[in-house]
Amino acid sequence: MNVFFEEDGAFKAGTVLADNNTSLQVENQHGKRTKVKEPAVLIRFDHIPLSQFMADAQKISDEIDPAFLWECSGETEFGFDQLGKEYFGREPKPAESAGLLMRLHATPTHFYKKGKGRYKAAPADALKAALASIERKKKQAELQARYAEQLARFEFPEELRPLLPLLLYRPDKGTVEYKALEQAAAQTHLNIPKLLEKSGALASSRDYHFGRFLFEYFPRGSDFDPGLAAAAPGNLELSPVEAFSIDDATTTEIDDAFSVTKLENGNWQVGVHIAAPALGIAPDSPLDREAAKRLSTVYFPGDKITMLPAAAIAQYTLSEGRDCPTLTMYVEVTPELDIVAHRSVVERVRIAANLRHDSLEAQFNEQQLAGGQVNHRFGEQLLLLWRLAVKLERQRGKDEPAMARADYNFYVDDDRVSIVERRRGSPIDKVVSEMMILVNTEWGRQLAENEIPALYRAQASGKVKMTTVPAPHQGLGVPQYVWASSPLRRYADLVNQRQLLSLVRNEAPAYPPRDERLLVILRDFELAYDAYAEFQRGMERYWCLRWLIQEGVVLTGADVLREELVRIDGIPLVARVPSMPASAPGSRVELAVSDIDLLELTLHCEFKRSLEVQSH
Repeated sequence: MNVFFEEDGAFKAGTVLADNNTSLQVENQHGKRTKVKEPAVLIRFDHIPLSQFMADAQKISDEIDPAFLWECSGETEFGFDQLGKEYFGREPKPAESAGLLMRLHATPTHFYKKGKGRYKAAPADALKAALASIERKKKQAELQARYAEQLARFEFPEELRPLLPLLLYRPDKGTVEYKALEQAAAQTHLNIPKLLEKSGALASSRDYHFGRFLFEYFPRGSDFDPGLAAAAPGNLELSPVEAFSIDDATTTEIDDAFSVTKLENGNWQVGVHIAAPALGIAPDSPLDREAAKRLSTVYFPGDKITMLPAAAIAQYTLSEGRDCPTLTMYVEVTPELDIVAHRSVVERVRIAANLRHDSLEAQFNEQQLAGGQVNHRFGEQLLLLWRLAVKLERQRGKDEPAMARADYNFYVDDDRVSIVERRRGSPIDKVVSEMMILVNTEWGRQLAENEIPALYRAQASGKVKMTTVPAPHQGLGVPQYVWASSPLRRYADLVNQRQLLSLVRNEAPAYPPRDERLLVILRDFELAYDAYAEFQRGMERYWCLRWLIQEGVVLTGADVLREELVRIDGIPLVARVPSMPASAPGSRVELAVSDIDLLELTLHCEFKRSLEVQSH
């Protein structure tokens, strides 16, 4: 005796070895024995080998049209044996009954299982929906296969072009498109970004990193609405002084300038002139709302995304040869460089020159200062500003010799990068930084004394934070510090400038005490500013790696920072060197550089030998 039975959701056949009434001991065609409960047995048959029976049943099942079978089954629940008589028009043979069962079981779209050997035809609407779903999945599978095949040949399907940012930066892993990418990536042994780069979807590795940033922070693009504009500053008195700015050669948002004037009493008047876009950008105006979204200019090698549109910047930047609107702080300084008076005014100032670091450093440097003379058009003014800066730094308790550190300027021209080292703490740096600390500290004091809220920078125990109440900044050595000197580039400075304008003009502040808008601005600004800085660091690392490739660097010197960490010579790139033996911080090593990955922003550095420490 043989039986056809259901076990674990599948149909099987076996020869009965023992019948215990409630269960059977059965051996399948491969010799495996199993215990089968009596209710699981659906068909009993004799005189047919098990392998032939299963082959005949499968053939019959394949030949049955489920649509025709569904039409024959009616609307009520039925047993397979009952349907078999109607379908075959006679008592079916065992293999025919088994084939019918297999077809019913294999077509859940048409038939719902109700028990052992019992089924019910699916309602017409449900069947229609199920068939549509199957057809849709079939087409999706075909589409996925086509996409995967193209990608595996490193051909990018154009239908995926509009989805590229989502696929790269925020994929829905259940979609056909992403599954095709995963399939092709596994087949080619590449990760998805590298597969897309090789398939021509990414114009460059630089676009991959820049695109991620835009996707997260500028999802609608970085261009401005052409209708956004700043208002005119109004009628302002023209100052009799002439000022000059000091900036990098690539700076277009010139926020600050300086003037030095000899007074009749023998003292000096030093003017720190800050661009005044707050005169033309009213709170909650369309331009203000856009600036409040961006919160800061985003800087990265070779480009930037400005906080304000180009027309508004051109209107308020301190360009040479123009009378520019400014918020100015004048300080009166004695010949001994003591500050005896402050006053702040809103005015127009003639900008006589925009001085640039690269050309100014040749004439305004330690050697010139040691000789007591600066051979420059503004040499006398620069010399006085330098002397004042040195005294201000000393008064803050920050005149200790600083550790020699370098800054680096990145210039990208036609996809070729230049990385230029600038020593930190040059006379130019000291003059600009001390003048900014002076006005930001003094304006912070005046706002606090007049109980006008503002956005302050504070530092305690090495941690810097923003706050709406004045607090010491230990790193700078000042009792309070506002950001108010870069209103073209930072939204916090623009907000603080509005508060300062109300103070200078004796008007109600734009943001009165306990105004919750300041807390919202503070939170949003800190998050954006940190994110932009992280992006800038990432892009600087990218261009450092590009520079290594561009210059063909395979061996390089490096300074040891601490265990396994080094800074590579000539560029601001820190790398980990697991193969480096224990080396003291400050010691020198030679490394072999390889395996630079511009998508992952990684490289491999192998220790070669120790070097003599360079003398400076």
